[in-house]
Amino acid sequence: MRLSKNAALLEALLFASGEPADKARLSLSAGLSEDEIDEAAAELAAFLNGCGCGVGVIRLDDKYQLVSLEQYAEQIRALLDKKRGAPLSNAAFEVLAVIAYNQPVTKAFVEQVRGVDCSGVIGTLTRRGLIEEKGRLDLPGRPLVYGTTDVFLRCFSLSDLADLPQIPKNEETESLKSVNKDPSVLDGQESML
Repeated sequence: MRLSKNAALLEALLFASGEPADKARLSLSAGLSEDEIDEAAAELAAFLNGCGCGVGVIRLDDKYQLVSLEQYAEQIRALLDKKRGAPLSNAAFEVLAVIAYNQPVTKAFVEQVRGVDCSGVIGTLTRRGLIEEKGRLDLPGRPLVYGTTDVFLRCFSLSDLADLPQIPKNEETESLKSVNKDPSVLDGQESML
């Protein structure tokens, strides 16, 4: 099987990009509609998967990226001489979950939910590129709000935030809803709980 001209062009663009490429930008660069980009991406993904290649195509929101397969991660890391990053702590996973499910959120909201200071963990997650500052609230003190990044989506093999597992309904989530409406904690922000 050979790739169509559009799929081969998309492969070249994604290879040259090296990072997630926005579908609108790919469309403009290739002279194709966004629907044609989606079709080319599906064809390319099927081709790469079917031929036993060491790379694949992933979708991250409205972006596509050419990536190496997970099964070769150890060898690639050895080639690039990169040490495996230290795993995230339980606290980091908790903060990441609070931010992912409720974004954009302030540090005060995360601390209210967890009951402890989260400055260090938020700093670590920001340095690792899993979360980023998404702006400031228009309130006194102009608190920063945080949200997840494309790196977060890639690390957890998600196409978009809608792919996150549903939060089970129980007494704890109901009590979080009442915390979420407390203006002293949220500084006026709403949550998605």
